[in-house]
Amino acid sequence: MSYVGPDFDPPQPRRSPLRRPLVVAAAALVPGALAGWLVWQAAGSGGDAGGSGSAAAGASSTAGAPDNGSARTSTPSGSGSGSGSGKSASTGSGDDDKVPSPSASGSPSGPAASGPLTGKVVVIDPGHNPGNFQHTTEINRKVNIGTNFKECDTTGTSTNSGYREADFTLDVARRARKILEEQGATVKFTQDGNRAWGPCVDERARIGNEADADAVVSVHADGSGAGNRGFHVILPGAVNDGGADTRLIVAPSRDLGERVAGRFVRNTGSAPSNYVGGGTGLVTRKDLGGLNLSTVPKVFIECGNMRDSKDAALLTSGAWRQKAAQGISEGIVSFLRK
Repeated sequence: MSYVGPDFDPPQPRRSPLRRPLVVAAAALVPGALAGWLVWQAAGSGGDAGGSGSAAAGASSTAGAPDNGSARTSTPSGSGSGSGSGKSASTGSGDDDKVPSPSASGSPSGPAASGPLTGKVVVIDPGHNPGNFQHTTEINRKVNIGTNFKECDTTGTSTNSGYREADFTLDVARRARKILEEQGATVKFTQDGNRAWGPCVDERARIGNEADADAVVSVHADGSGAGNRGFHVILPGAVNDGGADTRLIVAPSRDLGERVAGRFVRNTGSAPSNYVGGGTGLVTRKDLGGLNLSTVPKVFIECGNMRDSKDAALLTSGAWRQKAAQGISEGIVSFLRK
């Protein structure tokens, strides 16, 4: 079932008075172009860059051990209570076409260019940290999420072949940063692989708040059972309890989430989750510290299920991760330019 978000249908092009001569000229070029294409096909073509989601799915199936992870619908990684057991420390597959990491001094935070988003601040929150598995004592300590206490963070999930969620989220986030900076946005990360572990979920929320971000997106991938497929965007519910008060951000966060979901479908071809959200690709929750403590518009996106072999084939494809980053970025741009 497909999700239709705001501005989902592309605008129809205007008819040009030059259209008929151009069509005739194009028709004259078709035989030559076709011949050239046939020669190229005979020589063979390589690489999956720019391939479709279905092509990426067939490129690298990740059959492995039976699923033993629990769905994040009950144990969300972003809240610090994700499925942390049984996660591999290896990077596994999925290293093709990776975006290089920055220097240890941290990620750039200034806009790379002037553009329509000049003056806008976007915080991207790459879920988990590749080093979390080496710091279980630190990430297991409880932090205040406003309504109660939960673990600081988790290791995240992984594919059956060992490709870690923490590596996936950093890669997609770095790709999205490049796209947004080209639009003139100032992009800040909660972590960029430049710290040993964390940050905790309360600090992740605080980074977005202190940046006075116009939009925050937390990037994740789910760890549900095999056969559960698709993406979903998590929206903050209305919470006013303890140190948490999300009432002012519920409406703008929904707007942000709907736009991200719509553009994610358009760019990746992925369907909304078939196991949460009732086919809408949208889920509202009140138990995630990263959302409960936010004072600026914020959503989570679970880009797919790492424990399903078909979804894993997409998540481990560099070409597909680029599409995911494009979809997330376009959703943010649509929200900020409305």
